[in-house]
Amino acid sequence: MTPDAGQRICIVMMSAVGDAVHVLPLINAIKRARPGSHITWVLQPVPATLVRGHPAVDDIVIFDRSRGWKAFADVSRELRSRRFDLLIDLQVYFKAGIITALSGAPRRLGFDRARARDANWLFTTERIPAHLVQHVQDQYFEFLRALAIAVEPVEWNLGPWPAERAWQQEFVAPFTRPLASIVVATSKPEKDWIPDRWAEICDVLYDHYDLQPVLVGGESQRELAAAAAIRAHARTQPFAALGSGLRNLVGILDASALVLAPDTGPLHMAVALGRPVISLMGYTDPRRTGPYHAFHDLIIDAYHDPGELGPVTMQTRGDRMGAIGVADVVKKIELWSERYRGKS
Repeated sequence: MTPDAGQRICIVMMSAVGDAVHVLPLINAIKRARPGSHITWVLQPVPATLVRGHPAVDDIVIFDRSRGWKAFADVSRELRSRRFDLLIDLQVYFKAGIITALSGAPRRLGFDRARARDANWLFTTERIPAHLVQHVQDQYFEFLRALAIAVEPVEWNLGPWPAERAWQQEFVAPFTRPLASIVVATSKPEKDWIPDRWAEICDVLYDHYDLQPVLVGGESQRELAAAAAIRAHARTQPFAALGSGLRNLVGILDASALVLAPDTGPLHMAVALGRPVISLMGYTDPRRTGPYHAFHDLIIDAYHDPGELGPVTMQTRGDRMGAIGVADVVKKIELWSERYRGKS
């Protein structure tokens, strides 16, 4: 199933920011193997702001789910104006299957029948072999192997890009201490950590590690409320940089000496940028959604019980984040200081 050098390829992955980060090494690998290929990516508006302008992404088609069924008509019109040789469907849901069918691509590669939910497998013409649950990044790499494309080296090329360096330098200039970015909330309340505890961590970072806490994230009601609560309870006021936008967030994370995050997109952005990240994991199995092949020593695993064994799972546990105490995070900050501080 090796693609030809000049192949026109459509990628269907419309989901969250973290998934978009995981797709980038796949696209980079295709471009390394077939420099003449043209890649169009169908995705939602928010993650599109992260990858727009990426050197390996030639074209973006927006799926705006806020438009309801009209979104499918929009995408259909855009896809029909293009020609594709191959479509790679990285999602397992019915809506992705519809877009896969609308593409007109003669070859449509998707997940095996066991993993393709909502009859998604009906819309593909070829399927990758069945596989046990593994890290999301490795799951996407299964598609590269099916296409006889080398996975290594794993590259994100997330930036910051040259035109973004001036903003990054301007942002960092007022601070006299290295930055410690804290991702205040996620897309699900069950993944969030408690704001009062984040406030204590801000004080620890400032008082004991000479770091400047910076609160990052979007501007949803929950994120703004979490940031306000953190600032209200912290003695040493963290700097609030919520709503900076995903491309500016790349610059903030890249300039950070340390990132602290629950299971959410900026965690994976930090990994892509090579920034040490303390991961607070409780809702999902960190072996599937934690940092990919890096900073595992900085993971706080509240998902598993002590000594718990078993295969990687997609099962969620909605009552675990509260089990992470301030002392657990401080212990990882100390480990970061011993192993990583000043080395990147």
